[in-house]
Amino acid sequence: MYQKNYKTYVNVEGLSDVLCGKFRPEHFKGVATVVSKLFNIVIPDNAYFGQKDAQQSVIIKRMAQDLNMPVKIKVMPTVREADGLAMSSRNAYLNQTEREDAVVLYQALIMAKKLIRQEKLDSSNIIHKMKQLINKKKSAKIQYIEIVDQESLRPLDKIKGKVLIALAVCIGKTRLIDNIIINS
Repeated sequence: MYQKNYKTYVNVEGLSDVLCGKFRPEHFKGVATVVSKLFNIVIPDNAYFGQKDAQQSVIIKRMAQDLNMPVKIKVMPTVREADGLAMSSRNAYLNQTEREDAVVLYQALIMAKKLIRQEKLDSSNIIHKMKQLINKKKSAKIQYIEIVDQESLRPLDKIKGKVLIALAVCIGKTRLIDNIIINS
């Protein structure tokens, strides 16, 4: 995919340096570059991405739009285990206790959804309650919990419209991400 002395990269500004991008600099530049190369080689009609990687999906959609790529980006729902944990290859790194603790991520997202349905629309209050719940698990170390506009990924003080509630939490040594989208 990359010839010797490769010099060209794709960077989707304003979307790549928030959420996971704060903690993984250059990651989304690599993702956007390799996906754009694949789109140019294959020229697909449709490309499918998972909602679990919400930020990646937003970035790829915007890249395809901005670069006039004739591909429809389709985002598929997060696939979950029976207890709600988002399926991920990283789950294999969790020991039994950590695996049990990891369920708190989805529980926190569901709690946030319920609060929003009860007209609790202050983002900082909801994030605070989510942190309280997650921090009850000794193996959990929160990297971030954010409530953002689903398309711009800009933080929201008040929940309004289509919002993304996203989090990244280390359970033991394993970094897990999850999210939900809510239309308020």
